Amino acid sequence: MSTPDPAAALGANAVADVVRAEYGRVVAGLIRRYGDIGLAEDALGEAIVIALERWPRDGVPPNPAGWLTTTASRKALDHLRREKVRDEKYAEAAMITDDMLPEPTGPISDDRLRLIFTCCHPALAEPSRVALTLRLLGGLTVAEIANAFLVPETTMAQRITRAKTKIARAGIPYRIPEHHDLAERLDGVLAVLYLVYNEGYLSSTADNADRQDLADEAIRLTRAVRSIADGIGSPPEVDGLLALMLLSQARRPARIAPDGRLVTLDDQDRTLWDTDLIDEGHALVRECLRRNAPGAYQIQAAIQAVHTDALDPSLTDWSQVAALYDQLMHVRPSPIVALNRAVAVAELDGPQVALAIVDGLELTAYAPWHATRADLLRRLGQTDDATRAYAAAIATTENPAERAWLASRRETLPEP
Repeated sequence: MSTPDPAAALGANAVADVVRAEYGRVVAGLIRRYGDIGLAEDALGEAIVIALERWPRDGVPPNPAGWLTTTASRKALDHLRREKVRDEKYAEAAMITDDMLPEPTGPISDDRLRLIFTCCHPALAEPSRVALTLRLLGGLTVAEIANAFLVPETTMAQRITRAKTKIARAGIPYRIPEHHDLAERLDGVLAVLYLVYNEGYLSSTADNADRQDLADEAIRLTRAVRSIADGIGSPPEVDGLLALMLLSQARRPARIAPDGRLVTLDDQDRTLWDTDLIDEGHALVRECLRRNAPGAYQIQAAIQAVHTDALDPSLTDWSQVAALYDQLMHVRPSPIVALNRAVAVAELDGPQVALAIVDGLELTAYAPWHATRADLLRRLGQTDDATRAYAAAIATTENPAERAWLASRRETLPEP
């Protein structure tokens, strides 16, 4: 029996880490250079395969992301030469060795931001925008994205393929739109950034509890969008989304226990929260309130502000939280908003009232629905039903931290 090679394992892990952290930046740069999403993905895929062969043997290069970019660029050129594309393609490819500055591509220079605006073109359906952005920016596999959307993998693969094809056939430009047409794209971009952040905040895959690289990237890109949105009066929903992300991110140091278990809000060590992020988020929420044009992101940020205002869980103003969820239900009603509102109702009116609300929601494929039911049933002393609800919650999530927390909660139920 052969002994595992530590160097090979280290090299393979380094490739996985670099791909997870840098996929979006590298593929966005390749798309800018070659103007072809499929070519960029194929070339980067080949570069990753070569890295898996060479890095365990030769060692990790000093600049691994740069190595992937250079190798993928060479592979893209090889593809172009083999396919004998028209002379214009050769001229475009030659630009990578040209010292001349590229043509302007929008208000600011950021490959990943241009990529999001391309994916969020109005010609693409919203589910396709989100899926394509998660694929290109986050490097998620089709299977991971399908799992996050609760659809079959084949359905998601078709959705992503259609989106790429539409971008190519419609000649959708790879750029940030000018100020005069920025407004019509902004809502779609914010929706995608919100979902990218959510994937970073609590991963839908079994490999990681969260994706800090995605969360950080979503915050960075939201800041960038905020800077270019100044040209159209910086709509308050941009500030609301940034505040929501910052106030959620502030709690990250306390969210995952050393043993890998998720730590819920009530049990978090609040001294670990990032006070700088909280202060910035609260300032943005106050600015949103001053402008008095409430939207879904602003209301969610205000809810987070209430939670981060409480130095102890017992000091949480649940009546204000419930009132904000009532407002959110008016602005953007959904079963998930109703579920979150029910948590506040449980604190104000008791678990029996909240359970009646939760049982009326059609969210049986959603792990937090089962987890909420389990907690309410536990509080009502219905141990058998709570045990089954915890089992259902575990079965409907892939996230390892969430599964560990749910299992620990089930284990602490009293004997029936």
